Parts: sequence; structure tokens; C-alpha cells
Amino acid sequence: MPQLFGSKELVEDVHKRDLCIGCGACVELCPYFKNYRGKTAQLFPCSLPQGRCFAYCPKAEVDLDALSRRFWNTPYDARPLGVYQTVVAARSGDAMPRAKYQGGGTVSALMVCAMQRGLVDAAALTGRQGLMPAPRLVTRWQDVASAAGSQFMASPTLAGVNMAVRQGYKQIGVVGTPCQMLAVAQMRINPLEKEEHHVPVALAIGLFCNWSLDTRQLSTLLEGRVASDAIRGMDIPPPPANVMLVETDKGMVEIALSEIKPLIPHTCFTCLDMTSEFADLSVGMYEGRPGWNTLLVRSEIGARLVADAQADGLLVTEAIPAETIAHLSAAAAAKKERSLRILLQRGLVNTANGQRAAVRIPQAAISRILPKA
Repeated sequence: MPQLFGSKELVEDVHKRDLCIGCGACVELCPYFKNYRGKTAQLFPCSLPQGRCFAYCPKAEVDLDALSRRFWNTPYDARPLGVYQTVVAARSGDAMPRAKYQGGGTVSALMVCAMQRGLVDAAALTGRQGLMPAPRLVTRWQDVASAAGSQFMASPTLAGVNMAVRQGYKQIGVVGTPCQMLAVAQMRINPLEKEEHHVPVALAIGLFCNWSLDTRQLSTLLEGRVASDAIRGMDIPPPPANVMLVETDKGMVEIALSEIKPLIPHTCFTCLDMTSEFADLSVGMYEGRPGWNTLLVRSEIGARLVADAQADGLLVTEAIPAETIAHLSAAAAAKKERSLRILLQRGLVNTANGQRAAVRIPQAAISRILPKA
């Protein structure tokens, strides 16, 4: 098990090191941490020597080997796509309500099926308050599609999980990015081993992500181009587009990625995971095939849900070419290499002599990512 500390150490190790991504894992646990316009801050000091805020954080003393053994019954070996059973192309089926989905609508289809089948009684999704991404707790399958679409901004989505626990839901679903799925994995193992801290996550659907954007900076940039209440959606098409597309009620606005990339938080460059390796299911864009997603099935829960969604006409899947999987794997491996180099440069890996680390990784895994390290 990882070492566990309290909010004092969390502020020192994560906030003061500029590692916080604003995932929301520490929000709505207690009155002390709040998120505002993409920034998480501690309002008052707390003297507890150990706290869930530290235990859940995806940037503080994360033991990847312990998590891998717990969830996948295998050591963490830094394979590019993580542990998975199958990978397929997927899109929403004819039984799905008509709506504006991101990509193929696979995430919405899976969550709708989970709610219809009774696997999930509440889903923590990402909605919007004006331009700002915000956690949204959905309890009816008919409302899932209203949270469809990528935000491309760091969002405190996991505050919705904490709200669901407090409201007494017993089978919680959650959709989030790789850093959020890492926090969810730590929630699921109840690291403080207290019955009252049990987080009943029944389904975790992870998204592919290379980076997110600083919420405040992006909102400032967009507000200079278009009214926030006119924005209907955002997308970053695959290369060679090299732009962010902002859909408004008056048409598309293009913003060059050269303007967007400076808004990436520094902490994104320390993330080893591109495909949400600790989720039950992972979903991303299928480059070169609009209207479809790439779907990685990781757990038995995920495999059963995919089969149910297909049987219910909510999901369609097809085989995916080996070269497409190889391309995805190469991209994920490159992210691991870039991020591990930065982590090592900053002294955030496998610290000793009482020094706290951001992440702990077996030496064999480090050697796999960086063979010459």
C-alpha cells in the first residue's frame, strides 16, 4: 500500500509543486477543499495526519505496482496501453436516442446501458455551467446524452462521485480522464480501510487524453472570440487539421493549436497514461474514421457491459486493424517516455530517505519505458 498523509502534505507536494490538475477527487469530501474556475484550493488548514484528499490524489504517492496487482493481478510493467482484454471499433447503435455525441457516442451508449440494466444508479459526468466544465450527477438514463461532448478543460468531475456517496447512491458510474481514473482506482480500494469511506464505484469509463487545458486561460481566450452562451461544443480533429474547432450557434470558429497548446497545465506533462489504464473500459477517437471510437475492454465488468449494450442495440462494434492498434500503442508509449523523463528530472519518482514521491514505479517498468535509463 502507498504511504498516506494529510492535507498539509497534499498542499506541499501537489499544489505548491504545480501538480494539481483539478480532478475533483478532494472536493466535496470535507469543507476544506473547493474548486473554482478550474482551480482547487484549500480554504482552511486541517490537522488530520491522514486524509482521503491525499489518499485519492492522482499526483501524490501513487503506487502503480500496488494498483496493478490489485486490479489486474499482475505487476505494473508499463505496457503502452495498459492491461486489456480486447480492443475494437465502436459506435452507438440504432436503439440510442438521437443526440449530438462526441465521436461515435460510445461512452453515452455504455452509460445508458449500465443505467437501464441496473448496473449503475447514478453517474458522475462532466457538464457545463456557462463555459466552465462542472461535475454533473445524473440519475436517469434519459439525461446521459445531455452531458455528451468533450470539454478539453480540466474539470472537477470526481466531486460528483463524492456527492453521490454522500447522497447514498450504492452503484456509481463515472466517466473521466486518465488522471481521474487513477484517482477513482484509489477510491475503489478504500486506502484508509474505514467502512464509512467505502466508495461504491460500479463502473469506471475512461477517456483517452494527451492533455487538457487550463480552464481559466482557455475561457479568457474563448471569451475574446465568441460569447460563452453561444458555444455548443468543441473538438480537436486529428492531424493535419492543427486547429481547435469551437461550434457556436452561428457556425464554427477555428483557433490554431499554436494558441491552444501554451494553455496546457504543466502537470499534464507528468502523466504517464494516455488511455485510462485503470478504468473498466477506455474510449477514444478512432483517427481516420469519423463517427467511430476506439474501445478498450479491460475488466470483466466492462466486457459484460459491452455484450449487454450490443444485445440491446445500443452499441455496435467491429474488428479494428492491427496497424491501428500499433499506432495507438506507439503514441501511448511516446507519452510514457516524455512524461517519465520529466518526472525523473523533477525528482518525483521513487524518492527515498523520507522524501515523498508523486509516483512510485518498479525499476523494471522504468527500464521498459527508458531502456537506456
